[in-house]
Amino acid sequence: MHEQITIKAIATMHSSFPTKFGIPRQSGLVAELRASIVFTPAYRNPDALRGLEGFSHLWLIWSFSQAIRPNWSPTVRPPRLGGNTRLGVFATRSPFRPNPIGLSCVKLEEIELHTAQGPVLYVSGADLLDGTPILDIKPYLPYTDAHPEALGGFTASGTEDRLTIDCPPSLLALLPDQDRKALLGVLAQDPRPSYQNNPDRVYGMAFGDWEVKFSVQENVLTVLSLEKRTTPL
Repeated sequence: MHEQITIKAIATMHSSFPTKFGIPRQSGLVAELRASIVFTPAYRNPDALRGLEGFSHLWLIWSFSQAIRPNWSPTVRPPRLGGNTRLGVFATRSPFRPNPIGLSCVKLEEIELHTAQGPVLYVSGADLLDGTPILDIKPYLPYTDAHPEALGGFTASGTEDRLTIDCPPSLLALLPDQDRKALLGVLAQDPRPSYQNNPDRVYGMAFGDWEVKFSVQENVLTVLSLEKRTTPL
């Protein structure tokens, strides 16, 4: 067996998340989120996308570029279980893996073949950090990739309960309509780590060019402020 394999990034993800905090825990949870995929110069060939327009969804294979560690652990603590229970790394989707590789299913919204940056893919429902290296793209095949009867292990209860969002209309009005829906969807998923439940704490989250501050009491998330960031992260 080859102990080392060379893999090249073929593209870069451009999303609304300059930091990890607030990113949905799985792809597809917030359908309103929009992102773009820009290919690296070596792969800016429209022929490589020939036929892709016939598919509605894609598999993205990517690198956890901010979760690379020199060593690995056979067990991890999934946030879904409160961060206190250890499970085998291969029974989870933790970013801390022997090879920091992620897998996401996204909806293909548009293909623009001829731009100043070469071909660009526009997708929705992505759970990737802005600047994430994309290692490969494959079409989602409904006849073989969908298994409604599959067991979900410790995730079988489905997604966590969504929060009720209390946001002043004057703050929402600052955002474009598409960004507004996406932000509300992200906040409803509860961006906080599962082990943090302090009603007096004020949380800050970067979303695109905005800094969002909020608090959570019981099942209600209250947006406290929404301000343009003046310095890049």
